[in-house]
Amino acid sequence: MKVTVERAELLKSLGHVHRVVERRNTIPILANVLIKADKGSLSLKATDLDLEVTDSIAAEVAPGGATTVPAHMFYDIVRKLPDGSQIVIEGSGDRAVLSIRAGRSRFTLQTLPESDFPDLAAGEMAHTFKVPAGDLKRLIDKTQFAISTEETRYYLNGIYLHTPAAAAGKPAMLRAVATDGHRLAQVELPLPDGAAGMPGIIVPRKTVAEVQRLIEAGEGDVTIELSAGKIRFSIGNVVLTSKLIDGTFPDYGRVIPANNDKSLIVDKKDFEAAVDRVSTVSSERGRAVKLSITSGRLVLSVTNPDSGSATEELEVEYESEPLDIGFNSRYLLDIAAQIEGEVAVLKLADPGSPTLVQDKDAKGALYVLMPMRV
Repeated sequence: MKVTVERAELLKSLGHVHRVVERRNTIPILANVLIKADKGSLSLKATDLDLEVTDSIAAEVAPGGATTVPAHMFYDIVRKLPDGSQIVIEGSGDRAVLSIRAGRSRFTLQTLPESDFPDLAAGEMAHTFKVPAGDLKRLIDKTQFAISTEETRYYLNGIYLHTPAAAAGKPAMLRAVATDGHRLAQVELPLPDGAAGMPGIIVPRKTVAEVQRLIEAGEGDVTIELSAGKIRFSIGNVVLTSKLIDGTFPDYGRVIPANNDKSLIVDKKDFEAAVDRVSTVSSERGRAVKLSITSGRLVLSVTNPDSGSATEELEVEYESEPLDIGFNSRYLLDIAAQIEGEVAVLKLADPGSPTLVQDKDAKGALYVLMPMRV
């Protein structure tokens, strides 16, 4: 195998695939990236057995071939080579090494045979649809923060993607939900062609993070194919295939309050900044911020027995009876950061019930936050 390729193209492609490879591996082949050269293109593939990413770039190939090399080391070598350099990759069938040349730099890497590399065979994908990259990015950006990191509740370790039953007179939607038991995020977009009848699926946290990086620019369409056990995202030349979480997402609809009758309307930026300021004195253990709400006025306060206290007052729109309620300040900031408009609406019931947070003009997104005792 002999391949000549531009450094910038190879670095970008390796950037897409090498992140999937875990730093510590008990199976040596999983630490490697599969390199395949054939007819003017070089393809790279990496997997951790749950997630597989492939990318292909144009290259001068003569002759073709395939092998595997340590992914992170290969990426670091290419990253450190000079900008604009042409890289020549050469492998010989009789020796288990791959040579990398660029200018006056020479590297030799140990290889493992292509035949040892696992294939995350996707099987039949029953549903295929396209979503604009910008819409998918919004769906992920606005729900990802609420994914649980508790491994014991593995069914919460991802985003639940499904098509809820359409209410009478309302269009069908594709809905993403994430929750960790303390807060919940729900975002919708119009149902894409081909998504009707899809099963409800839980996309793992690591997969979500990789897709988010791949669609950073938010341009073009993303093709999504899925079955009951796997999902595949095609973004340009990059194809990401992942196993889904095999579990049942809880009936989240029961925690979304429908009858919260007290409406607090705040300027999003002022509110976010005030929460951030008063939480400076909170302890790592108790991040509670207290909201004391009266007609037209909100007082935020934090008391930390070890370091001191803080209060700040804001003018707000509120016409119900006075209410004191506490929240985890970090969770409150996470949700405030998702509000797209200038005004946030908090719909409250009492100090012990979940609070609903939305943009003033909803925009298909809602957030639920459980209160804390203060």
